[in-house]
Amino acid sequence: MRRLRADYVVLPIGGSLPERAAPRPGFIERRLPFRMTELSLQELNGRLKKIADADNVKGVVFIFRGFQAGLATIQNFRRSIQRLQEAGKEVVVYTPYLDMRHYYAASAADRIIAPPGASFDVLGLHAEVLFLKDALQQIGVQVDVVQISPYKTAMDMLQHADITPEYQTQLDWLLDDQFDTITAAMASGRGLSQDEIKDLIDQAPFFAEAAREKMLVDDLAYEDELALLLAGPQLAQSEELQNDAQENGSVLAGKEDRDDGQKRNKNSKPKAILKTWPQVRKQLLEKPRRTSRRFIGVVSMNGLITMGPSRRSPLDLPIPLVGGSSAGEQTLLSLLRQAERMNGMAALIFHVDSGGGSALASELIARQIQRIGQKVPVLVYMGNVAASGGYYVSARAEHIMSQEGTMTGSIGVISGRPSTSELMERIRVNRVSLNRGRNAGLYSEQAPMTAEERQIFWDGILHTYVQFKQEVAGGRGLPFEELDAICEGRVWTGRQAREHKLVDSHGDFMDAIYQAAQMGKLPLDEDQQIEVINLYNKKDGYLLPRPYEAVREVERLLSKDWIRELSGRPMLLMPFSINLE
Repeated sequence: MRRLRADYVVLPIGGSLPERAAPRPGFIERRLPFRMTELSLQELNGRLKKIADADNVKGVVFIFRGFQAGLATIQNFRRSIQRLQEAGKEVVVYTPYLDMRHYYAASAADRIIAPPGASFDVLGLHAEVLFLKDALQQIGVQVDVVQISPYKTAMDMLQHADITPEYQTQLDWLLDDQFDTITAAMASGRGLSQDEIKDLIDQAPFFAEAAREKMLVDDLAYEDELALLLAGPQLAQSEELQNDAQENGSVLAGKEDRDDGQKRNKNSKPKAILKTWPQVRKQLLEKPRRTSRRFIGVVSMNGLITMGPSRRSPLDLPIPLVGGSSAGEQTLLSLLRQAERMNGMAALIFHVDSGGGSALASELIARQIQRIGQKVPVLVYMGNVAASGGYYVSARAEHIMSQEGTMTGSIGVISGRPSTSELMERIRVNRVSLNRGRNAGLYSEQAPMTAEERQIFWDGILHTYVQFKQEVAGGRGLPFEELDAICEGRVWTGRQAREHKLVDSHGDFMDAIYQAAQMGKLPLDEDQQIEVINLYNKKDGYLLPRPYEAVREVERLLSKDWIRELSGRPMLLMPFSINLE
């Protein structure tokens, strides 16, 4: 093997940074055109661990390509940077983006480099809610909502014309906590006080030159100048490196073999040797490790919790209020039962990234988690959101881990039913319904709720709420009679949830693996490699949808099927999201 000669490994990174890698595609799928994959945090951490082990690499240069990741995901990325630094590696970030999301990620690095034309656009946090009651009335639609408390606001946009005091109070405490978390981390990373960072945010936007003067970035350069910029004093004195550096404008200024017969000009400037991952991955000097005989199993639950199989729209079409994918109870139970039958599993990590959904589906999934917990320890690892139904399925786990920025809680129940009778009259549609049974039309959108129907819905959500609190009390060891103060639909950040004893610890997925290994009594010494096995739905993968599948999905969304999934039934739904601006 040829000796690797590199100073930095260059890793372009962007997109949504999904937590777990997708299953390996089959032979035919790998040859399909337009197959797009995103680098996952699982894959990234695998690469960074190899780089951390290697004593023949100085550090990493991350090239930011544009994130669409949530706050907790960015915190996971920052944790990956921290582990790399703890291994003695230098971390450099080159970013043309200097908004809240990208700068928060970059501020964990040792050095931030931006192009001269960049703008410092770290403006703060932004929450925006639309209220559709008046607009719906204009077209003759009314939505009747029954909620466990004013803090369970998942359908406020449909039943109110403006924000309620409870809704605004909840948004205020979430924004305050997230802003405090983010600005404290930025200040620590840049060696400034938190008040200084907040003051600079209030002064933004301003150009990159001003950002450098204010010590918010370290250097201004273009991507093709990185090799020159990163050539430190030691490199400048190294004639060997000078002879090996390329003289073209590429960001990858190093090359292992020069066969062009040309000699470097004595007056040329030294350049750092930068290599891509494909160039170095087989030449990193890794530490040998033994693989554990027992393993950690992983099952992921993403999207709206529904009855039936999991779905993902082939066209990635969003389902109103709740997103574009669903975590079906049938699919999740199948995977969890498969995990339950596996011999050699020391512990299970149940990865939850969901704002909730069907109360019944959540209960069935939670029941299976409880069953597995009787055999092996279960750790719930929360992603960007694990609220309402996403918390219901988590409550019985032995250990719950989140990030500080995870949105969780929302322990409450809500139910709603639209009425389109006035709309039908306006467009001259005559609808005739025939029923057998006193409450046969309970879930029909024919007319507004009667007082009797509203009582039926209230009894249903009250029963589900009591059941929800029993799950929390039993799983978290909290007094049932004291839960209303932290429940009733209130949403918390991960940091607040830990204060309320709704989660046990903070960390990223690598921390979750370490914690699960402790729970499963696996050896944790440096010479041991913990095996992690992801369990996937058989339909997961890269295969492009057939045309008829796309048509059927569009037809399903345009029909009333998804409305029936949500209408009238007790729902455990997360109400909103907060954007990093």
